[in-house]
Amino acid sequence: MVGIMLQFLNPRFGIINNIIDIFHGERINFMGESKLFTSVYVWSGVWQYFGWNSIIYLAVLSGISPELHEAAKIDGANRFKRVMYIDIPGIMPTMIVLLIMNCGQIMTVGFEKIFLMQNSLNLSVSQVISTYVYTVGIKQLPSEFSYGTAIDLFNSVINLIIIVTVNKISQKVSETSLW
Repeated sequence: MVGIMLQFLNPRFGIINNIIDIFHGERINFMGESKLFTSVYVWSGVWQYFGWNSIIYLAVLSGISPELHEAAKIDGANRFKRVMYIDIPGIMPTMIVLLIMNCGQIMTVGFEKIFLMQNSLNLSVSQVISTYVYTVGIKQLPSEFSYGTAIDLFNSVINLIIIVTVNKISQKVSETSLW
């Protein structure tokens, strides 16, 4: 995914910069501008997970009874009202479970993607806990295995606390939870 993204954002030959050039704009080194790193990371994540999330939500939507939609049509509900009162309540438990599971990854931002996107120009904004643990625990000489392990263990404990907290809140608010 990062390889494709680097090809799209290449400052000389990338598709995005070619489009910018067609509109007489100035070519941008997306991976070299530290202020653009966060935007590139977030939008590439949306692009990366859009398909998988679509499959999950389409599967849940296909499980909603068509009789509910037919009854709502007979009662005069337009498409917007059917979405608001049938589809969204039907997918709400799945949305909550996915929210809980994604909250458990807040502190564990994907190591591989960030590591592959890092370079010396954006290192000041692209260093996260996972890449710091790698740098301290393995890459740096002398390696500090125990320090890197302690940092990663602390990260895991914080993630566990976040999952349990969000699960408890979800259980009280919507009666949907993981356990």
